[in-house]
Amino acid sequence: MKDEESGSQLGAYLRARRDLVSPAQVGLPPGGNRRVPGLRREEVALLAGISPDYYLRLERGRDKNPSPQVLESLARVLRLDDVERTYLLGLAAARPRAPRRKRPEQVPARVHELLAHLQIPAFVEGRAFDVLASNPMAVALSPRLRPGQNRLRSLLLDPEEQAFQQDWTRATADAVAALRTTIGDDTDNPRFVELVGELALSSQRFRTLWARHDVRGLDGGTATVRHPVVGELRLHRDKLPVDDVILVVYYPDKDSDSDEKLRLLAALSATGSSGTAPGAPAADAPRPKTP
Repeated sequence: MKDEESGSQLGAYLRARRDLVSPAQVGLPPGGNRRVPGLRREEVALLAGISPDYYLRLERGRDKNPSPQVLESLARVLRLDDVERTYLLGLAAARPRAPRRKRPEQVPARVHELLAHLQIPAFVEGRAFDVLASNPMAVALSPRLRPGQNRLRSLLLDPEEQAFQQDWTRATADAVAALRTTIGDDTDNPRFVELVGELALSSQRFRTLWARHDVRGLDGGTATVRHPVVGELRLHRDKLPVDDVILVVYYPDKDSDSDEKLRLLAALSATGSSGTAPGAPAADAPRPKTP
């Protein structure tokens, strides 16, 4: 997951974001002979009030300790939002560290109990979007939400998931940007290295999005999906941190058309008619023994 060009993560991020800002957006004439898709280095330097030579050193990773004032100026020029600005400051603040020990992600016993009681689709995911546990309603909503699946891999590589998402383009952009935010400076994490490597080899969509260096939070929102049995569902999504994992719940507006369809899906799930593959394993992962 190292950058193809020499230089730091900070430099790679600056290069990617510079390419996404047009001269017109910052009040510069477009020019007739531009060889870059966005701003030139010297234009970023001019607008940020720093020397072109210093900015070049930043992009090439030769200066890894820019001041907060310089970073704030660059964030303004590159039109970064709050999430992107925080990410930029975090990259500059990162320091060399000893490799982190890989600790397995575990679902607390109380969360398994909670999943069993929830009557709406709910599941637990890890930092790399691995599904660690789920309840029957989640699997009835989508078989890709059973434990052992990876939501980002399904989203990018599974044709059924692509048909399931009403706005697949937006969903993939949000998910890849959220993955980069989650990774931060933890670039040597074996699970992240494995997942990014697999998707980079398998998905042109992932390669395109990853090269943009977008960062985005994915804490909540509303999604419209197409279920093969009950049809279109408009569901809200909330993500709730629990220890080192995330509890994700989907729910409709009360008494809405989607609420009725979700209740129908629950009834069909109880009779085995929700569209889940016959003989599918239980939705929840084996529960840890309570001490």
